[in-house]
Amino acid sequence: MSALSDLPLVASGKVREIYDLGDRLLLVASDRISTYDVVHPTEIPDKGKVLTALSVFWFERTGGIVPNHLVSFTDGVPDEVRGRALVVRKLKMLPVEAVIRGYITGSGWKDYQATGAISGIELPPGLQESQQLPEPLYTPSTKADVGHDEAIDFERSAELVGDRTLAQEIRRVSVALYEYAAEHARERGIILADTKFELGLDSDGSLMLGDEVLTPDSSRFWPLAGYETGRGQPSFDKQIARDWAAGSGWDRAPPAPELPAEIVERTRAKYVEVYELITGEPFSAWLERVGP
Repeated sequence: MSALSDLPLVASGKVREIYDLGDRLLLVASDRISTYDVVHPTEIPDKGKVLTALSVFWFERTGGIVPNHLVSFTDGVPDEVRGRALVVRKLKMLPVEAVIRGYITGSGWKDYQATGAISGIELPPGLQESQQLPEPLYTPSTKADVGHDEAIDFERSAELVGDRTLAQEIRRVSVALYEYAAEHARERGIILADTKFELGLDSDGSLMLGDEVLTPDSSRFWPLAGYETGRGQPSFDKQIARDWAAGSGWDRAPPAPELPAEIVERTRAKYVEVYELITGEPFSAWLERVGP
């Protein structure tokens, strides 16, 4: 990546790098995949392009709910990362993740079983695993530099943001984003069980949506066909790789093992499938859109 080697590296995560472009940033989504918070040495071809393409799809459709940081996915993007990188505005990112739950699953299900509530929000008794909640819940979390994020209630999120009115606006736009995306996804045969958003403030102090948005890495997508409550659901994400890792005998400590070719192929197919279902177009259309 010769063009990138000349750019200042701002941050490098498990699956993404961020470079400084002066008054803008370059977000590059790699094909790396992690399970249990450890990156595997095997990559998933086109995974980064799927995440980028889906983010663009949603950014282009949700600007009426809240502005976002997308500037371009072509202009200013080095050729070697074309299709997997975005030029974005610099934001002052807020110290909370906006988690929206439409269905009771994952850590929310465990919380409910133990307390009858999720993030301090009391829920009706007798809910089943994977059941749709009476209304989408805003269950924010902290952003941990090391380890796992911590679920918090709204009052704590307002303290961290430092502005209760701003915290209320984060909640409002996050629920609106979820409702819009959930309706679209359901029309395409997909349930959006939950998702997380990251928001920040631009130089004028205006709230903006940042990071990636409504991708398989930030959301839990389930196929509508075959959905039933009372059990876990298959999902359009890295579940195939996670299931393999869980049964491989690996102790979940670094280094992670190589993924078998079959697992790589099936995982790639799942990412491409959710892109094509949500957008209604073949993945090749994205590759044509970003150019050679």
